[in-house]
Amino acid sequence: MAVLTLQVKVKPNARSSSLLQAPDGTWQAKLKAPPVDGKANEELIALVAKQFGCRKSAVSIKVGASGRNKWVRVETE
Repeated sequence: MAVLTLQVKVKPNARSSSLLQAPDGTWQAKLKAPPVDGKANEELIALVAKQFGCRKSAVSIKVGASGRNKWVRVETE
C-alpha cells in the first residue's frame, strides 16, 4: 500500500467539479458544493477517491479542513 499526501487548493461554489494537478505539483479542486456543514470536504474526498481509484474511506483531510488550502492523505492499493 502506498500513501500519498497532496496539497490541494479548493475553490467552492464552482459551476462544475474538477480536480487538476498544477505544473508545480499542487492540486486545484473546483467544487460545486458550498463550504457549509462539510459539504465541500465531502465532495473533495469523493473527487480525490475517484481520481486515484480508491475507496472514499482511504482518503482523509489531514490539515486545513476549514480552510481553502488542504493537505489530503490518500492510501492507494
